[in-house]
Amino acid sequence: MNPAPRAGGGAGARHRLLGALLAAVACCLVGASFTANSVLGDYPHAGGQALRYGLACALLLPLAGWRGRVGRGGRGVRGGRGPDGQPAGRLRKLTGRQWARLAGLAAVGMVGFNLAVLAAEGSAEPAVPGVFVGCAPVVVAVIVPALDGRRPAPAVVAGALSVAAGAFVVQGWGRTDTAGLLWSAAALGGEVGFAVLAVPVLRPLGPRLLSAVACGLAAVESALLGLVLDGPGWLRAPDGGEAAALLWQAVVVTVVGFVFWYVGVQRIGAERATLFSGLIPVSAAATAPLVGTGGYGTAQAAGSLLVALGVALGSGVLGGGSVRLPGRGSRGRPVPRRP
Repeated sequence: MNPAPRAGGGAGARHRLLGALLAAVACCLVGASFTANSVLGDYPHAGGQALRYGLACALLLPLAGWRGRVGRGGRGVRGGRGPDGQPAGRLRKLTGRQWARLAGLAAVGMVGFNLAVLAAEGSAEPAVPGVFVGCAPVVVAVIVPALDGRRPAPAVVAGALSVAAGAFVVQGWGRTDTAGLLWSAAALGGEVGFAVLAVPVLRPLGPRLLSAVACGLAAVESALLGLVLDGPGWLRAPDGGEAAALLWQAVVVTVVGFVFWYVGVQRIGAERATLFSGLIPVSAAATAPLVGTGGYGTAQAAGSLLVALGVALGSGVLGGGSVRLPGRGSRGRPVPRRP
């Protein structure tokens, strides 16, 4: 199930290191985006997500080699080089089960995740869903190997526990009620789904086309959700600040962040890549003083060290550990964070 390839020697170490760096950058971008989220407090939520994901899809399709036309027999015209050529042809080869996974990825890991966080913050302080989401590395470290017919790697589980503890220390705890806890748990499920549901379709699509298709589906799902929940007012023209925030979310957090994230998943595996989600609250805490929305004190520094320790321990990149992954002959199925 895990798409990361085997690689040995110095080339393998560089391969894993690049994947780790890309996953880290993606999660830092998500953490820094919390400032943009605060600007969009009065904008219709579903409409904003539809705009964000729709624009991201439009930008990602050319990056994935899509040229907007189809050749004879429905075959996609080749655009670009390497694994992202002929996107229409690869989409046609997807099974119904794979399309269902993509729809679930968009619904659970993107639209549902954002809705759950918003609902949780309606009756709980923001730290509460943050702490729950910070447990995603632990869940993924157990679920992904189980789905692949493997035992969880002790180093990855230990690293995930350290990352979760560090995220808790960075954010602290806050006021909540039963509804807040339930919605926070749903947000945790969305974060896990964003990694796990994508793994079986990452190899046939590649990071860029996978991101484009997921964003397109999420845009449609957000629009439908907006019509149901908000009626005619689900979408309006954003003002200057809102437009800038939506552009940041679409271009930087979604286009750059999603592609970086899935390249990281491809190179080091979903359970190791998800360790870097602990950098989301660290990045948010580190950038909060820049806009006057929070401070970075002793607790945040201590939590950041715990996150760094967990990432270093679980990823095996800094320690030079090998990433042992199943190949074609394993019991795993052939072929892992959203803001």
